[in-house]
Amino acid sequence: MLLWYCGPSIVAVHDIFRSRGLDYRLVALGAMLPLLVDLPLGRYAYGHSLFVAVGALAVVMLATIGRPRLVRRRWICMPIGWFCGLVLSGAFLHDVSFLWPFLGSDFPDDSLFPPPTLLVVVEALGLAVIVWAYGRFGLRDSRRRIDFLRAGRLEEARA
Repeated sequence: MLLWYCGPSIVAVHDIFRSRGLDYRLVALGAMLPLLVDLPLGRYAYGHSLFVAVGALAVVMLATIGRPRLVRRRWICMPIGWFCGLVLSGAFLHDVSFLWPFLGSDFPDDSLFPPPTLLVVVEALGLAVIVWAYGRFGLRDSRRRIDFLRAGRLEEARA
């Protein structure tokens, strides 16, 4: 599920915010957080809860009060990515875990991973998005690639 979460999250956040100050590496990491949090349980649970994602956003906002604006802009990327991960995982289709704790404190046994065939399809789609984005952001250019790897910055390549 790595490619499916990372690729579309980076592209979507870039298209929505259009900010050079965002760290797209942290967006990708944030998109993986629902999966990483719930991996030990093997099912949709805390990581796929909207309440927890909003809590992560609140923690970042409170922790960056009085800090430079760029610090907040960088760390806000993780909760933004987390919200992307919720959308890409289809967490909203699992209402009990998505709306935890409002619909009860127990989690259903909804598998964290889709069936193998669907897993291959979504990973292939994620790879296709990454390959397309590689060209779109001009990452063939070593300077742009290094800028992304070191600072998490992306900028659309001019044609």
